[in-house]
Amino acid sequence: MDKAFRCSGQILLAGTDIYASKDVAGIRCQVGLVFQTPVALPLSIKENVLFGPRYYGASKKQLPVIVEKCLFQAGLWDEVKDKLDEPAAELSGGQKQRLAIARTLAVEPDVLLLDEPCSNLDPASTLLIEKLLVDLSAQLTIVIVTHNLFH
Repeated sequence: MDKAFRCSGQILLAGTDIYASKDVAGIRCQVGLVFQTPVALPLSIKENVLFGPRYYGASKKQLPVIVEKCLFQAGLWDEVKDKLDEPAAELSGGQKQRLAIARTLAVEPDVLLLDEPCSNLDPASTLLIEKLLVDLSAQLTIVIVTHNLFH
């Protein structure tokens, strides 16, 4: 295997080359990533959503608003509003994926990157997430990697 690594070109985010930036945390806040396999942190549903905002120093007053807003945006609020303190691990696969989207939205990124966000989900969950992404596309840039030939 070749041990040399070479990177060329630019990735511009709001006109700034991310490779030239020294503010890695700032870039991570601007670009959210949702993985193919749903990731629920070993925390409650509420604390999963608040993980990023707490890291970036959101005020305690903002936290309840962030939870409700992001779970609502991810189409999950009505399903979990009465069990926010329960473990996120108890959610279904589709709910975990929407929770991962809510957690990403909680830091208000400009760009959302999704790697096969529906690949392991049932058709009903896939439809929910596809509708969610269409709605979110009015608010932020979305980049999806998929092998689904119908999209």
